Formats: sequence, C-alpha cells, structure tokens
Amino acid sequence: MNSQALASVENLLAQMRSVARASQGLTVQPQDASAVRPGGFAAELSRTLDRVSQAQNAANTQAQQFQLGAPGLSLSDVMIDLQKAGLSFQTTVTVRNRLVEAYKEIANMAI
Repeated sequence: MNSQALASVENLLAQMRSVARASQGLTVQPQDASAVRPGGFAAELSRTLDRVSQAQNAANTQAQQFQLGAPGLSLSDVMIDLQKAGLSFQTTVTVRNRLVEAYKEIANMAI
C-alpha cells in the first residue's frame, strides 16, 4: 500500500471517529482551520457527492492505466482504490435512502 492510500485511509478513519463522537454528544474539535467549512448541510452533501464522484473517476482511470500496462501500478493498489470507491458509493446511496425515509416520515406526520 502506497503512502497516499495509507493517508487516505487514515483520513477516512479520522472522519469516522469524528462522526461517532458527534453522535454520542461529545464535542468534536477540528484538526485545523480548513476542516471548518461554511454552507450547512446542503453544502456538505454537495461536497461529499463531489468527493465520491472524484474517487470513482480516479479509481476508473487508474484501472484503465493498469490495463494499458502503465508502470508503477500494482494490481493490489488498483483493486483497493476500486473497492474504496465502491464502498463510498454504497455509503452515499444508504445515506440518501435514509434521508428519503426520514423525509417521508416527517411528511406523513399529523400536524
């Protein structure tokens, strides 16, 4: 596993820990000032969709380069990146489905 993939995995783990702490009601301190971004939920959702799209595009490009015999690419790195992109997409679809369910539940509430 190359250092870029390792850094990406570590970043993902840090984000998961942050979400877990936030769901338990603990204060979440950002690691640096760039971690705080304005815009609310819609902006964060848009950024997340962009990151998922970029991950899928990068993984597909890397797979194509591997198929063409580009030097320096190992099959394991390509497969790991493809799996990460797939997992990101599945997670995004799951979140979307839960948001739709929550919206339907709120819409059906008696006032």
